[in-house]
Amino acid sequence: MATSRGGGEVKRFMAQLPAQIGSRLLMGAARAGGAVILKEAKARSISQDVDDALSMKAKRGIGQVTVKILVNPGWARSVGIWLEYGTAPHFISVDDTQRRGMSVKRINTVGKEKGSLVIGGKFVGATVFNKGARAHPFMRISLDVKAAEAIAAAQAHINSRVHAGGIAGEADAGDSE
Repeated sequence: MATSRGGGEVKRFMAQLPAQIGSRLLMGAARAGGAVILKEAKARSISQDVDDALSMKAKRGIGQVTVKILVNPGWARSVGIWLEYGTAPHFISVDDTQRRGMSVKRINTVGKEKGSLVIGGKFVGATVFNKGARAHPFMRISLDVKAAEAIAAAQAHINSRVHAGGIAGEADAGDSE
């Protein structure tokens, strides 16, 4: 009868492999891919404030790793949202004599239907109207344009760590969120 040796070692190796993949590969691969998207988003943004506030956060879940590219809270996040989606024409303030008991929010709602409070081609009194701004998308388009490159960067990270004898390198740092 044939005998085999090393079965216990193989079982131990296989048992620890999922944990090693999670700790030594996935976080680094996710960060490598996310860095490509982050760099592209910074290049496409038209605001230095937004560029400075862009960051990447990685989170480890059960059987998955998630990377988020986001604009940190504050003024830059508001600007980032306005850039990504644009703004609709709206009133910022309305002269009290023209309110007719309505709030600025209500006037914006009604104004879309009826037009603006204009006399002689100009807004009257302390009424301030914002014409809106067109969108300058930079986040979603960065993902669309660089998705393949991000996947390639993640794959390159994995390839640099996986060898015939196992997974090389130290465990990646934990969640950055």
